[in-house]
Parts: sequence; structure tokens; C-alpha cells
Amino acid sequence: MKPNTQNQQDHLAEIFIQSENQVMQESKIALLKIQSWRYAMRTPEMGTHYQKEASSMIAKSLLSFVPNTFVLSEEGFYFSVIEN
Repeated sequence: MKPNTQNQQDHLAEIFIQSENQVMQESKIALLKIQSWRYAMRTPEMGTHYQKEASSMIAKSLLSFVPNTFVLSEEGFYFSVIEN
């Protein structure tokens, strides 16, 4: 059996860039949610209904608990061999 000696640098760089872009997009969405919540909390004219909705949106999307096993599964921890 022949060992795999091909250079995977380009492929790994592409995966990294895609992951980085996804994190940046999710960060922008999170920032917009936080800004919307802050605006709702500072503006009494917005009404209590909108303020409750904004608080609920923050609590459900940004402050929700995610188990470690879910994160490990999403990252493919259980599907690949780990090499140190």
C-alpha cells in the first residue's frame, strides 16, 4: 500500500477560508441581533411587545445552551481518526 504523500495545502486552505467566511457571516448576524435588541431596550416608543420579542430572539439564538456532544458531532469529531 502506497502512503498518501500528496500536498493537501491548497485543499486545507480552501476549507479554512470557507469556515472563516461562515464565522464572519454568523458574527455579523449576531451583531445585528444585539444592536436590534439594544435599540429596542433604549427606545420606549418601540413598545413592550417588540422589546419582549427582541429579548426572546437574543435568548433563543445567542444565549441558548448547546451540549458538548452536539458541537463535537457537528465538527466531525466522531467520524475521523485523531492524530496528535
